[in-house]
Amino acid sequence: MVETFVTQTLHLIFAAIWAGSVFYVAFVVLPLARDGEFNSTAPLEVISSKLTTISRVSALVLLLTGSHLAATRYTSEKLFGSIDGQLVLAMVGLWLLLAALVEIGSKRLESGLNGKKLREPAANALGLYRLAAVVAIALLVVAGAITTNLSMSLPL
Repeated sequence: MVETFVTQTLHLIFAAIWAGSVFYVAFVVLPLARDGEFNSTAPLEVISSKLTTISRVSALVLLLTGSHLAATRYTSEKLFGSIDGQLVLAMVGLWLLLAALVEIGSKRLESGLNGKKLREPAANALGLYRLAAVVAIALLVVAGAITTNLSMSLPL
């Protein structure tokens, strides 16, 4: 019981940190950079690096805690044959997509910043980060559906 509580709590905390970080960069930081509100590339380089670290650590923690939770709650039959199991599989797909979008967005942003440009790289990465933010929100919605047993209230 305590193990499940700790695992699920870590899972949700790191999901929220990751989602919030991506959302903040997508809807606050990059628009400011695109609009020329930064005087140098240094702050954006630091933000991008920190977001990449948050993303990688969160992805690892979510992989470990999510694998543990799935292994203790689902058989392969339940994983593929129930609504909750399918939500877990959807979550895995969204998790992979979010990780990929953040990595690609970071590389796109950092390569432009290395050329000491600011507005153009921010504008080029903005769409990817906004898509990543939408995926992050979708992950939280799926997590909410799983943790509140939404599938139990759906008609068969």
